[in-house]
Amino acid sequence: MAERHLSVDQVAELLGTTSRFPRRLIEERRIRYVKVGRHVRIPESAVEEFITSHTVQPIRRPRARYGRAA
Repeated sequence: MAERHLSVDQVAELLGTTSRFPRRLIEERRIRYVKVGRHVRIPESAVEEFITSHTVQPIRRPRARYGRAA
């Protein structure tokens, strides 16, 4: 039980969004959460997993061997 469980507002602040976005993730079951009575808590590891799984890596394009033709 050493893991922190964050409220919806804390997750929204962490992600830099409004509280509506984490609530939508919960409603669509796109993120793990825990219900404690009527309260919803999101494990910190679930937020990290969500961020890693939705991170887009840049594409390295090969440089042109020669400069542009005029």
